[in-house]
Amino acid sequence: MEELNLIQKIAIYALPVLLAITLHEAAHAYAAKRFGDATAYMMGRMTLNPLKHIDPVGTVLLPLLSVVIGGFLFGWAKPVPVNFGALRNPRVGMRWVAAAGPAANLVMAILWVLLLKLAIVMDNDYSRPLALMSQAGIGINVVLMVLNLMPILPLDGGRIVESLLPRPLAYNFSRLEPYGMWILLALVFTGLLSPILRPFTTMVYELLGFLL
Repeated sequence: MEELNLIQKIAIYALPVLLAITLHEAAHAYAAKRFGDATAYMMGRMTLNPLKHIDPVGTVLLPLLSVVIGGFLFGWAKPVPVNFGALRNPRVGMRWVAAAGPAANLVMAILWVLLLKLAIVMDNDYSRPLALMSQAGIGINVVLMVLNLMPILPLDGGRIVESLLPRPLAYNFSRLEPYGMWILLALVFTGLLSPILRPFTTMVYELLGFLL
């Protein structure tokens, strides 16, 4: 992406970041309701209203700092409450509820690719800002999708792995959850996270490239 000043970066990234993080959580809520747990629905979290999902630190402060200082874009929304025991089939339901978030990011990445294609063929004053915002939206959603599919609890990939393991192994794996975020933060601050994610983000970018 071309060099932008701070105000331009915030204007370009604000909407893609907000949508990517909050709609990820909304997708979890919709899937949980579909598979039998109405907890998020009753708490007003089964909504596309971003204000219901914003976490002041994870959705605003950290992404803003990431845009300002550059480097890896990191953030989160308020986690959607899910009572896995209330799902009609807890193990199968857990798998689909977890997968819903990354699936939402994939759908958004595809939509941003289509908007980028539109920006390329347009020839007016909106072409450049739309292209820049689309590029930001693609990048953010690809990274969030791949990041959340890492097999670390409490990330979605960890939930999927837990749901696929035999019950004794799933129980032992679930005991690692209290350490999951510390592992993730260690990967971020040691600079190891980007090299781990890069092959997978590259693969997704190549697949999305067929839409252009």
